[in-house]
Amino acid sequence: MIYQSVYRRAPFLWCRLHSTYVRKMRYLFELKEDDGICRQAQNSGTFYLFHNLSPFLKKVGSRYLAPQISVAEMKSMLGKFKQNEQMIEDSVLIGCSDEFMAYFALDLGSLEKSVIESELKGSFTELRKAFFQLDGKDAPLLSSAQALLRWHDTHQYCSKTGQPTQKNLAGSKRICHTNGIIYYPQMSPVVITLVSDGSRCLLARQVSFPKGMYSALAGFCDVGETLEETVRREVAEEVGLEVESLWYSASQHWPFPNSSLMIACHAMVQPQQTKISVNKLELEAAGWFSLEEIMEALGREPKPLKQEDGSFSLWLPPKWAIAHQLIQEWVKLQASTPA
Repeated sequence: MIYQSVYRRAPFLWCRLHSTYVRKMRYLFELKEDDGICRQAQNSGTFYLFHNLSPFLKKVGSRYLAPQISVAEMKSMLGKFKQNEQMIEDSVLIGCSDEFMAYFALDLGSLEKSVIESELKGSFTELRKAFFQLDGKDAPLLSSAQALLRWHDTHQYCSKTGQPTQKNLAGSKRICHTNGIIYYPQMSPVVITLVSDGSRCLLARQVSFPKGMYSALAGFCDVGETLEETVRREVAEEVGLEVESLWYSASQHWPFPNSSLMIACHAMVQPQQTKISVNKLELEAAGWFSLEEIMEALGREPKPLKQEDGSFSLWLPPKWAIAHQLIQEWVKLQASTPA
């Protein structure tokens, strides 16, 4: 009677508690906290494979796809390579489907790379190299997987006792059994900011960027800073401009250089103060781009395009990157702003 009374008064609560999303989150929580439940999920889940942090991919046309390997295929392959099936427990949980099939990532860096590639008919590809050609649904999973695998690889010892730490089965934490300290994976906060003077947006590139690619300004938050302070400091440091106003857009996990939380913002500078002074220690180049230039770039494939004079056409980050989202938002804002 109590439950019936609650649901009559608040039917939305019943829907929320029984939504697919809520059930998935509760299930993932159980997998992270209960090794027994997680072990059952491993026996029916699928695996994304890595070799020294490079994901296993298959190229289909111009895109890279990340195949999911069944547990039966995993056990068969490990048997061929004379490896113990216990290696599966070295995997880390990275998500699950709406049907509650768990996804795991496993790094096979101890095995011969070419042999695995031959067996599975694909290749282990550096994630940074393949990132712009990845299928949109694969990118977030591979991003999380690589970051989590890297974290486990670099946190095998307790920073206080120097003793080995042990991961739980899901890989959601590591424990120092000498003193009971629990370590959880961490991300570094990074602001990524699209600066505008009202009619143009500012884009920049680093030396490491592919030829012709420009993106929004980005930088790590310093200890003690607010997001607003980081945005103002980064814009001043990198291009010598003072931010007049700013607002938050969205966030996204980014696997480079280690594991970052990209916090996306828009920022405005005064139209009278738009002279750029590029910090060459941070950037290779920066410039103002008109709406027409941005629209033209959005219509191109995200890849280098060499022109007759030897320069490269402007191209932008892929659709699933948060920098692309900022640029699209700016375009919509321009279209809705009276001339």
